[in-house]
Amino acid sequence: MTRDASALTRLAMAHDASRFLLTPEEVVTPESAEDVAELFRFARRERRHLTFRSGGTSLSGQGLTDGILADTRTHFRQIEVLDGGERVRVGPGATLADVNARLRHFGRRLGPDPASAVAATIGGIIANNSTGKLCGIRDNAYHTIESMVVVLPSGLVLDTADSASDIALRLVEPELVGGLFLLRRRLRSNPESVAELRRLFSMRNTMGYSLQAFLDHHDPVEMLRHLMVGSEGTLGFVAEATFRTVPLRPYRVVHVALFATLEEALEAVTPLKATGLDIIELLDVDGVRIARTLPDAPTLFADLDLEDQSALVLELRHETEEGVAALDEAVRSVLDRVEPTAMQQLDPEKIYPTWRTHHGLFSAMANQRPDGTSILLEDISVPHERISAVCHALTALFVKHGYENSAITGHLAEGTLHYMLYQDFQDQQEVRRFTRFMRDMVSLVLDNGGVLKAEHGTGRAMAPFLQRQYGDELYEVMREVKRLFDPDHVLNPNVILNRDPQAHVTRLKLLPRLNPAIDSCVECGFCEPSAPRTGGALTLRQHIVVQREIAARTDDPELVAQVAYDYRNALWAAYPHDALAPPACPLGIDGTSLVQSDRPDVVGVDPAAETKNGERNGSTIANALTGLIRKVIAVFSGRRTFEDESS
Repeated sequence: MTRDASALTRLAMAHDASRFLLTPEEVVTPESAEDVAELFRFARRERRHLTFRSGGTSLSGQGLTDGILADTRTHFRQIEVLDGGERVRVGPGATLADVNARLRHFGRRLGPDPASAVAATIGGIIANNSTGKLCGIRDNAYHTIESMVVVLPSGLVLDTADSASDIALRLVEPELVGGLFLLRRRLRSNPESVAELRRLFSMRNTMGYSLQAFLDHHDPVEMLRHLMVGSEGTLGFVAEATFRTVPLRPYRVVHVALFATLEEALEAVTPLKATGLDIIELLDVDGVRIARTLPDAPTLFADLDLEDQSALVLELRHETEEGVAALDEAVRSVLDRVEPTAMQQLDPEKIYPTWRTHHGLFSAMANQRPDGTSILLEDISVPHERISAVCHALTALFVKHGYENSAITGHLAEGTLHYMLYQDFQDQQEVRRFTRFMRDMVSLVLDNGGVLKAEHGTGRAMAPFLQRQYGDELYEVMREVKRLFDPDHVLNPNVILNRDPQAHVTRLKLLPRLNPAIDSCVECGFCEPSAPRTGGALTLRQHIVVQREIAARTDDPELVAQVAYDYRNALWAAYPHDALAPPACPLGIDGTSLVQSDRPDVVGVDPAAETKNGERNGSTIANALTGLIRKVIAVFSGRRTFEDESS
């Protein structure tokens, strides 16, 4: 287990894909469940906060901390296919794409299918109970995870597949076991709580803890296992998980149907669902406007005089060619009845990765966003009968609060809506505008019986609204769950449970404007799985993060000088010349010019070197730092390489 408290590493790991910023005190890289147990004991003894992070693709701020950050991406990457692909045993650091690549040979895949599969890791998928456009509710992590090796904050390592795990849990954690039974009785004896939980979890729901575990299970090990799913790293650490897989369904047909109005598109959803179709994606008029700028976009979007047109993208999947043909015939029959204004069948092989509903739109909007702004991709669930009303009301909120550049998409088969908008978090007046919008959006969703987070987890983004979502009784049950598992409040504080009403607009990133090559990055982390893991090498996202941190921390010249010196060395760490070429970058950022095969002499001054009177030579450091920043900016903008400068 390695520990790194260098300023460079701390700043490089201070960002994830969310809008939040917390700088860790140190980064620890455990290699085993036993390492994690030791880390738990240390954190409890020293009263230190501890957060786990793997892919760093979270949009809600779950993978950040100002305490100890444990990197689980470097290790815990094992993948073992079992029973001819019917099951798979994986480590939390393995990416979903890697797991599915192994399962593809058996005609199987994992149930959860988030759009960030190339970078999203199994640990994050379990922690957030991730879904996607395909898996719905029945195939999410909660329903397909069979067993896990979990490390509890007490240091107990428990394999839930072991027949002796129940005895071990009762002997070592009697208070936890007793508390789980009491909470189960408390919930089941309250008909209102039972009804509310059944209602909320009939939709995609990643708000708060998976309290339905108390209704679905009796055995304490089973309650524990299912509570871990969706707990966002606040209850323990999943060191290994075994999933039941689902059929791959390789045969596909894709249709796009354009409708004159949003209402007409939404009215077609119910008869389309009745065919057995489970992938129905929505594009509102703004989504259509953005989608037609994408490569391989449907030709029926071209040259439209857009007013209120909306589109449905229908993806038909089946295990056999005959099955998908029969489904296609049923879908076409429905489309003939609902009479869209235009229809087009697409080549399924071109759907990925160049064009696909909300994921493609996110990339397009990210490339078009104004300087200094973030793009927010949020997700809500609403009952099917309220989708139309919520879509129109949400559009009205965009107009009311001045978010003209926005779009609504959704997984309509499951009642999930995504919305995207640009937000400037550098200006306090803009932050206040966002706060007012969030207040109205929360009221809109809850007044329509919806869920504030469908897929991306509670995190810091929605924690202030959790009590309003569930009510006082269920919120107190969640607080008791946290106390039972983590009585010392070591794990991931202020995630899920956070009474600060402003938590969603505090600890925000600064995005100083540097140049287009740096400014275009949204820090999604898609580049990191292909990045080197040797020496002091940084990923492309980390290179960009460090540059932003250097530019934003002008009030701390000592820290900046240390980071700049360490960064210069890390930039020239030995790894392949093309190591920073990120094939998965959705924005097309190319980092190959950041590294060269030859390492020149380090330019800069070691901040550890002091003058005779004990004070650092500030002018020398400042000059070196200024030169370094200019050179790096030149590299990012493609004007010059470090090799050119050094000559």
